[in-house]
Amino acid sequence: MTTAIIKPQWSPLTIALMVMGFIIFWPLGLAVLGYILWGEKFGGSPEKAQAYWNKGKAWCSSNAPRHHRNHWNRSSGMSSSGNAAFDDYRAEQLKRLDEERARLDAEIDAFHEYMANLNKAKDREEFDRFMNERRGSRQGYDQNKPDNGDNNNGWGSNNA
Repeated sequence: MTTAIIKPQWSPLTIALMVMGFIIFWPLGLAVLGYILWGEKFGGSPEKAQAYWNKGKAWCSSNAPRHHRNHWNRSSGMSSSGNAAFDDYRAEQLKRLDEERARLDAEIDAFHEYMANLNKAKDREEFDRFMNERRGSRQGYDQNKPDNGDNNNGWGSNNA
């Protein structure tokens, strides 16, 4: 018997908490849904939860298809298939694919560099246009400014 305030079952309270969780922050609603569905299996103790996790993990690894388990081993260690000709062919094809991958990566890097240079040139052009327009407007302002002969620029008198 569990003494939890919110029991892992479908009740109006847990449904309301789940809906509110989804509205506020969707992972919170997902966590409440997981608690409703699987809360009893965990039993509320970390030991039971770890045991349940280990049991599920062992079931997945024992029921995985043989070719998937071998594929994971081959990708890291390149075990032999039992046929020398096929192993040579496979090694040659993998080497060719690695070379092709390296060539494509170099092309991607070259394209990114090209785009960066293009964007830099575009930015430079826009900045130069802005500065030219700004200089033009400042020159027009300087030309229209009346010069009344005093050099104090309107900041009061310069009497010493």
